[in-house]
Amino acid sequence: MMPRILPFTCYMGFIAANYFFENDAGGVPLWMYPVKITFVTALLIYYWSEYTELKEKVFLNRQEVVLTVGVGVLVYLAWVRIDFSWARQGEVGEGYNPFKVSNELGFLYAGLRLTGAALIVPVMEELFWRSFILRYTISPDFLSVKLGKFTLMSCLVTVVLFGIEHNLWLAGMMAGLAYNLLLYKTKRLWPCIVAHGVTNLILGGHVLISGEWYWW
Repeated sequence: MMPRILPFTCYMGFIAANYFFENDAGGVPLWMYPVKITFVTALLIYYWSEYTELKEKVFLNRQEVVLTVGVGVLVYLAWVRIDFSWARQGEVGEGYNPFKVSNELGFLYAGLRLTGAALIVPVMEELFWRSFILRYTISPDFLSVKLGKFTLMSCLVTVVLFGIEHNLWLAGMMAGLAYNLLLYKTKRLWPCIVAHGVTNLILGGHVLISGEWYWW
């Protein structure tokens, strides 16, 4: 249980700590994200041998690749359109602008942010939400529950809580449902992780190209 809970708890703990460092525009020190990702990565590495669902191949066949990437792209396309004011928790802040200090450090911070969002966060979140919470809702002995088993209650609980975790709660619910459906289809966690990573990677590219830092 702890191997799936602690990395997520660590990540959320840093998000909570952001409130102590926020400026008037809602921004936080740039160094906090690399520190947060470093701690989460260390926990994932420490517990890696416990993640039996990640010992499988990342993809089983070409069809799974297409499906996974397609889900990731579709979630991104929907995410940037579900930004209604009524579907948002809190005010829109200045976001994470890696270039607000200098261009030299900006490229470093941008790279770290993109790496964290595309490679680390998807592993941490999918282990927590779709490997642990979705199965724990079915049975406290969650490891005895087959990965990808569907019950309406576990699906709804995961989708709602995944949405509440995000500032854009409706977009979060949409993404949670999409990744749940991918899990039910493939019965494997790697496709969910990769789809989540694809979404975050494209969204990160969108942010860097457009300068719409509030997405971060």
